[in-house]
Formats: sequence, structure tokens, C-alpha cells
Amino acid sequence: MKLKMIFAATALIVAPALSMACPAHTKQAMSCADGMTYDQESHSCVLIAS
Repeated sequence: MKLKMIFAATALIVAPALSMACPAHTKQAMSCADGMTYDQESHSCVLIAS
């Protein structure tokens, strides 16, 4: 019985750490308003030059 409790406690401790280490959660998409585009240099939305 003690062995099951140790495994359960270990799983509960390790699972959140593994989910935070997942690289898929680190990327976010930038969206700009209509008529604007994302500028890589300034890292912000700028008006589209016409």
C-alpha cells in the first residue's frame, strides 16, 4: 500500500512539471487589427503602407 502511495504522489508532483516543460505551449500568435501588420523589427503592429 505504501508503494502505491509513493507512486501516486510522485506522479502528482512530476506531471505539472512535465506539462510546463512542453515546448508547444511557448509559442503565441500575434494578431493585428484590420489595416495593420506585425513588424518584426519593432515587435508591434504598424499601419500597412499603400
